[in-house]
Amino acid sequence: MIAAGADQGEAEAVLMCQGLGMTYAEGKLRTPVFDGLDLAVRKGETVAILGASGAGKSTLLHLLGGLDTPTAGEVFVAGQRMSALSDKARGALRNRALGFVYQFHHLLPEFTALENVMLPVLLSGADVTEGRKRAATLLEAVGLSHRLLHKPGELSGGERQRAAVARALVNNPACVLGDEPTGNLDEKTAATVFDLMLGLNREQGTSLVLVTHDRRLARRLDRVMELHEGKLRQLQPDEV
Repeated sequence: MIAAGADQGEAEAVLMCQGLGMTYAEGKLRTPVFDGLDLAVRKGETVAILGASGAGKSTLLHLLGGLDTPTAGEVFVAGQRMSALSDKARGALRNRALGFVYQFHHLLPEFTALENVMLPVLLSGADVTEGRKRAATLLEAVGLSHRLLHKPGELSGGERQRAAVARALVNNPACVLGDEPTGNLDEKTAATVFDLMLGLNREQGTSLVLVTHDRRLARRLDRVMELHEGKLRQLQPDEV
């Protein structure tokens, strides 16, 4: 659980890191990416993370999502310290409490849209009927009710990304992590997918942490952070 003495923002955080650090080692060479990062994301809050290519934004997102292990500091998801969990328990918590949307959809090509979105539900232990119902409901919410039985190769880029958003939300996670989720789309389709993510955020109360290069989109989120030279700081509105 989150340590006693945490401030109000930390106590309400659905996702938090304290003193987070990451250094890559290759032989005797040590390459620090960042050190001592602190971030607390409250329920329903939307946060954008900006930064130049190579600044470590994707690395930070992987650490927050428990997909990689930091060399220093701690990550808390839904109040649980990730480092204190077994691999199995960490995977179960990740599946239950977090959703992921990447620049490329990562849908399984041999499965239909419905089957792809069902997968996280089935991994959580729910039965097939429940998984199908929840997946179909979300695919309808993202405008794909007519594409349930289509495989990714039969969908447009925007449709694939909308299916990926549905998959990220199907377990009603506490927080969705997005790594350039609209970066591979044309401007109009990107705006549509972004609007969809924000609308579902408001409806479900799910927090969003989005890595993006698009400052125009970032301005629409509650907070904008910048990762620069290993430091994370909040930007003021006139800096975005």
